[in-house]
Amino acid sequence: MRFSRTLQTVDTHCEGEIGRVVTGGVLNIPGATMAEKLHHLNTVDDSLRRWLCSEPRSGPAGSFCLLTPACDPAADVGFIILQPDQAHAMSGSNAICTTTALLETGMIPMREPQTIVTLDTAAGLVRATATCEGGKVVKVTLDMPPGFVTRQGAVIETAEWGPIPYDICFGGVFYALIDAESIGLTIAPENARELATIGVELRSRIAAAEPALHPLIPALNGISYVMFRAEEPDGTLRTCTTMRPGRVDRSPCGTGSNSSMALLHARGRAKPGDRITSRSIIGGAFETEFLEETTVGPYPAARTRVSGQAWIYGISQLGLDPSDRFPLGFTLSDTWGA
Repeated sequence: MRFSRTLQTVDTHCEGEIGRVVTGGVLNIPGATMAEKLHHLNTVDDSLRRWLCSEPRSGPAGSFCLLTPACDPAADVGFIILQPDQAHAMSGSNAICTTTALLETGMIPMREPQTIVTLDTAAGLVRATATCEGGKVVKVTLDMPPGFVTRQGAVIETAEWGPIPYDICFGGVFYALIDAESIGLTIAPENARELATIGVELRSRIAAAEPALHPLIPALNGISYVMFRAEEPDGTLRTCTTMRPGRVDRSPCGTGSNSSMALLHARGRAKPGDRITSRSIIGGAFETEFLEETTVGPYPAARTRVSGQAWIYGISQLGLDPSDRFPLGFTLSDTWGA
């Protein structure tokens, strides 16, 4: 066996959503800030993401959590999310996976009852407070980037589903938030394929019409996901984030939960001190707490905390044989869709 490169990962999931944390094999990514590193991965050299996220080394489901040296001296580690479509600035479920992996493998010393890990992301510093018991991380609470709404009450006309109302919100990445009832579906496991297909299609159409510009960080521009939402009778928010090439987030989605609280704030339905439970399509739960009001550029914004749990299920080493005829992997429509 002879490898031209190797990577090590700690394989975790957060409420069912896979996050494989790259703990060895990548020294750094060019860029003086995390936003510049993100820009490099998406526009200059996409080979690492393609190698990791494509077949045969991976598949459409899940993410790789890339660790780099922090650019901000206040942070412990830099953090970028690699997914099948592109590199992303922030993910709540993957931040929870990363914090858990760092502490439970001893990369950062665990202290009970709480250990604080600060992640340097392209969306800003994310303070992760891990509740630890008996050497196990039993909860991670994330101080999220401020969430804000750039457009409320927009409508896109569609031949298939009629007029679809949506809101553009930032919670670490940009979302189009859509009520699931507007496409005639409930957020349930048996509807996952249809929700994913429709969500990815709507994201493409809305992104073509909405620039979704971040007022301070151009590297964050553009809509990443459509998230379908439904309010339960008990006040719980049922969520379904749809992700290219065509799947649904297994977790309740941290940046989406942050965006949802920002939208409630913009509508005058949430105030500091409020808490909301988000439940995923498979029943996992995150809790979002509204901390305080703030601003981002011209937009009123909400600072929130999102809490959840992750579990380690394996440790892997990935290698590239120099004679491999598929060094950047491949995708096929039988698994990846169109």
